[in-house]
Amino acid sequence: MHEAQLLTYLKLSGIRVGLLMNFNVELMKDGIRRRVLYSLFSVSSVPPWYNSLMKTVIAIAAHPDDIEFFMSGTLMALKDSGHEIHYWNLANGYCGTTQYDTETIVRMRREEAMNAAESIGAVFHESICNDLEIFYDKPTLAKVASVIREIAPEILLTHSPSDYMEDHMNTCRLAVTAAFARGMPNFPVDPARDAIEQPATVYHAQPYSHHDPMRRLVTPDLFVNVADLLDRKTDMLSRHKSQKQWLDESQGHDSYLETLRDLDHQLGEMSGQFEYAEGWRRHLHLGFCGLDDDPLRDALGERVIAAS
Repeated sequence: MHEAQLLTYLKLSGIRVGLLMNFNVELMKDGIRRRVLYSLFSVSSVPPWYNSLMKTVIAIAAHPDDIEFFMSGTLMALKDSGHEIHYWNLANGYCGTTQYDTETIVRMRREEAMNAAESIGAVFHESICNDLEIFYDKPTLAKVASVIREIAPEILLTHSPSDYMEDHMNTCRLAVTAAFARGMPNFPVDPARDAIEQPATVYHAQPYSHHDPMRRLVTPDLFVNVADLLDRKTDMLSRHKSQKQWLDESQGHDSYLETLRDLDHQLGEMSGQFEYAEGWRRHLHLGFCGLDDDPLRDALGERVIAAS
């Protein structure tokens, strides 16, 4: 009821951002929820006081279910700490099947991804290209950069710069450059939006298998404890029902849910403290944020430890 009223007021007033505030909570930050009408204005129209109330995080991955495997526990923890979280797969997942035609699988995977995002309270963003067509080119970069300016994330989570397939690596390049160009008014974005000043700290997830394409082990800078979030992670991944048979056939998985647990358990052992973990490497600060900015670690506190 209250949410419907808020959205109506936003539409009638032409205001882009509204806040739902629940005063029946111990901490005020836990009672604030943001609702955005994305098509109206650029993020530069958000009043300065707003960003002090709720900070924004975006996970940018290649395909539906990549966020679930590599980033979802950290996203959930950030949501629980009071952040607004955004969920974006650049590709539509149409190659992830041996059963369905293109139109059918694209529809299925979109619905699965939307369901997964909703299950953790994330804002869903539509895919912009096909699988194996995530190219580092100007048109695609302009689209990614527009979303970065739109939501002004304090934290950007994306793939490892070196991973087992090009879609992952190109997604990483696009996300990093889009964040780098966020404050450059002469770089045109699609759709057009004003440049922003918000610092953005970029974190890279682990590559699949925790090894780079040359078989070398990749060790993260930070380990995030996800032991208490593992059931939520597997529930989120299980919503991608179309992928069980595909992954079993194409990559020899006995179970995609077991694979998720195994990957997180390997990182937990690597941490020396946690049973299950996700791993992150912080991107160089130059052009993005302050030298000592580490908002992921600041937000999650004891849930995070640095690699020894």
